[in-house]
Amino acid sequence: MSPHAWLLLGLYLAILLLLVKPFGSYIADVMEGRSVATRLGGGVEALIYRLCGIKREVEMAWLTYAFAILLFNVLGALAVYALQRLQFWLPGNPAAMLNVSPDSSFNTAISFSTNTNWQGYSGESTLSYLTQMLGLAVQNFFSAATGIVVVIALIRGFARHTAKTIGNAWVDLTRLTLYVLLPLSFVFAIFLVSQGAIQNFDGYQDVTTLENVRQTLPMGPVASQEAIKMLGTNGGGFFNANSAHPFENPTPLSNFVQMLAIFLIPGALCLSFGRMVGDTRQGWAVLAAMTLMFVVMALLAMHYEAQGNPLLGQLGVDMNAGNMEGKEMRFGVSDSGLFATITTLASCGAVNAMHDSFMPMGGFVPLANMMLGEVVFGGVGSGLYGMLVFAVMAVFIAGLMIGRTPEYLGKKIEAFEMKMVSIAILVTPILALAGTAVAVTAADGIAGVANPGAHGFSEILYAFTSAANNNGSAFAGLSANTPFYNVMTAIAMWFGRFGVIVPVLALAGALAAKKRIAVTAGTMPTHGPLFVTLLIGTVLLVGALNYVPALALGPVIEHLTLFAR
Repeated sequence: MSPHAWLLLGLYLAILLLLVKPFGSYIADVMEGRSVATRLGGGVEALIYRLCGIKREVEMAWLTYAFAILLFNVLGALAVYALQRLQFWLPGNPAAMLNVSPDSSFNTAISFSTNTNWQGYSGESTLSYLTQMLGLAVQNFFSAATGIVVVIALIRGFARHTAKTIGNAWVDLTRLTLYVLLPLSFVFAIFLVSQGAIQNFDGYQDVTTLENVRQTLPMGPVASQEAIKMLGTNGGGFFNANSAHPFENPTPLSNFVQMLAIFLIPGALCLSFGRMVGDTRQGWAVLAAMTLMFVVMALLAMHYEAQGNPLLGQLGVDMNAGNMEGKEMRFGVSDSGLFATITTLASCGAVNAMHDSFMPMGGFVPLANMMLGEVVFGGVGSGLYGMLVFAVMAVFIAGLMIGRTPEYLGKKIEAFEMKMVSIAILVTPILALAGTAVAVTAADGIAGVANPGAHGFSEILYAFTSAANNNGSAFAGLSANTPFYNVMTAIAMWFGRFGVIVPVLALAGALAAKKRIAVTAGTMPTHGPLFVTLLIGTVLLVGALNYVPALALGPVIEHLTLFAR
């Protein structure tokens, strides 16, 4: 690895850790209604409740909370589907985009309502400005808010005792959107415009290039969507090239700040968790586990991409620059490897390089990142509630080893809680592996593979792992915009999202109803190095047990074959 790679990673971590504490405290204050923002915006908030018929003082049991979340997202998916199917006749369509096919519309509607943002189409040649703004950008806000309010509900489950409720879903969604996502996205969008990202409603522009060739440049309201795409760990690009496109990600500085934006809210929520449960050490312990795993995966990705392809070396190509295939010259190997690690650990899915062009083990890292369950920072909210689920499993394992009833944050972990934990952990690998198995045996699944052999298997495995874990990135060598893949990945996305959210909310309700037990000499501390090690071990062990055979058939065998020549 180059000195630039080490400096980049060190600077990134330093700035991120400086930002997460104050922002985590702010989110906690917003959700508890005691921030300056909630006081200043109280009138607007009250007007929204009045117009929607919401009684903010009425809290919900977990089942009612889950129903509200499901209803909210079903309505969002229907709205995105309708916009795509009707966009040719709607305003805000200067390029006269045609209506999108039923299967692609279905896939995209599910994708953006589940915070996956998987895209089987090219945005600049498929969707109108109105569909991009009113459909995709709006869902970027709402799906991000959904993930955050679910983890807030789970935190309340740990913080409360003998309680029947875990909050009001409508109030939580309103506050998150109004006081956190909207203002932060506004500031970030202004920054992106200052760097060169476009933000307009102009028609597409015909220009003459330096080679005297006519080219059509797509326009549109890009910066506003790019901001929430990153902050909400959504990942869906306005353009097909996503964050490799200069209109979305113009400079190395914008690239660095986009990487910070991806981890900002997931990291800050760890500190919100510590603040809301009354012990900030708990939040720092979870953040430490995430950070350690992130650093290891980032180093692996940057290391393998710095090696270059040995076959090109045999042809006399200079490998000192590393593997530059599929990467932007303005970013290079280190920035692209770090970006790929961050986006796949954070359930974002935005890309500034072609993952399909990574070295076999360089591509192994993004794939393995998602297979850990998107809990190393993870999506906004979803990463933390996933990690807290693993924390419950970790203390359960520890309790089995020492013969003591497991407990976490003063709550006994019993049969019902472990059933919900098991469902939440197992649903995504079942969807990913079952979807892959169907695709590699079905004629329609094999038809989309451009690269036979181990790499083709990796493309399919990556697609279903990305869909089930709500990441949205792709190897991009797979032709996935077909009825088969649109339906199959949509099923994986929907149940990968809400098949986890419902048991997590059930877990929150069960924990909130429990009595708090006193800390004794036999209580296992959950804020020190031992717990951090146990938590990391649990995440790695579950990921390995689920996915090692599949990884061996894909990137591992491809790596061994390549370097054996």
